Amino acid sequence: MKRVPTVIAALLTSALSFGAMANNVDFPHLSTSGYGEVVATPDMAEFTVRVVETTMTAEQAKQSVDKVVSDFLDELTDQDVSKDNITSSNLYLSPQYHYPKEGKPELVGYRASRTVNVTVDDLTKLNQYLDIALNAGINQVDNISLKVKDSAKYREQARMAAIKDANSKADSLAKGFGHKLGSVWQIDYNMPSSQPVLMRSMAMDAKMESNTYQDSTIVIRDRVDVIYKLD
Repeated sequence: MKRVPTVIAALLTSALSFGAMANNVDFPHLSTSGYGEVVATPDMAEFTVRVVETTMTAEQAKQSVDKVVSDFLDELTDQDVSKDNITSSNLYLSPQYHYPKEGKPELVGYRASRTVNVTVDDLTKLNQYLDIALNAGINQVDNISLKVKDSAKYREQARMAAIKDANSKADSLAKGFGHKLGSVWQIDYNMPSSQPVLMRSMAMDAKMESNTYQDSTIVIRDRVDVIYKLD
C-alpha cells in the first residue's frame, strides 16, 4: 500500500517555530499563513514633546525647564484637556563638558530636559495643542502618532480577514495538489505587540492645517498560522 505523500505549503512565513512544528507532523497536512488588514480613519492622536535647556548652572537649567513644562500644562488645563490624558517625565539633568586636546575636561554648563506626552481625543485640536506647546517654550517634538479609539473593532476585522485568507489559501492549495482539505489541526496565533499606526513628525515652527491629519489613514494588520489535515 502506497503511503500518501505529505504536502507542505509554507506561504510567506517568517515564524521559524511554526515551520519546524509543521515539519514534525507525521500525517498528511498543509500549513498556511493568513494575512489581513483593515484601513481606518484616525480619530485621535498622541504626541510627545520635549523641552531641552542648557545653562551655566544646574539650578538655572532646572528652573527654565520646569517653567516651560508648567506653563504648557497650565495651558492644556485651560483648554479642558483631562489630566488623565497628560503625563510628564521627571527632570533629566546632566553636566556638559568641553574636551580640549590637552588638559582636563572643562565644565561648561548643565543640560536639563523634560518630556510631556499628550493624548488628543479630538483630532481637530491636534495642531492647536502643538501651537500651545510652541508658545510655552517647548522646543522639540519627539513623536506624533495617529490612532483610532475603537482599535479592538478594527483589530477583530483584520483578524477575521487573516482567518479567511488562511482558509482560502489552504483550500486552493489542497485542490491544486489533488487533495481534500480536512479539519484544522493546529492554530498558531500571537497578537501583534503594537498596533501599526501612521506616524507624522512636525517641526515646531511649521504650520499645518488640521485636515492634513484628518485625511490620513491607518492600516491595521493581523496574521494567523494554521496547519490543516489532508484527507
